[in-house]
Amino acid sequence: MTRPMSGRPPSVKEWRLELYLSEHDPDTTARIVLDTGDNILESRAEARRNPYDMAVPEIGDELAAGRALIAMGRLLLRAANGDMKALGATETETPAPLWQPAE
Repeated sequence: MTRPMSGRPPSVKEWRLELYLSEHDPDTTARIVLDTGDNILESRAEARRNPYDMAVPEIGDELAAGRALIAMGRLLLRAANGDMKALGATETETPAPLWQPAE
């Protein structure tokens, strides 16, 4: 059984994430607000339907929300990197990209 390295019990935190979707055909906008209790971060992203494609609102929602979540992930990684630098951490390698480039 794995035990905590320190004598204190593990802590549980709850972060609140709200995702807002707004559709104005052919555009869908996603806005994410993340409240960590200590900070509030916000990201936005959009998706635009090609006018020749069939109108399927769920696809626009998924694309916009996915892009906003990726943007939020980048904000969190930047915040952690800044915090580590402020504490005197040495430079680390750049994290792997979130997706592979198209060939």
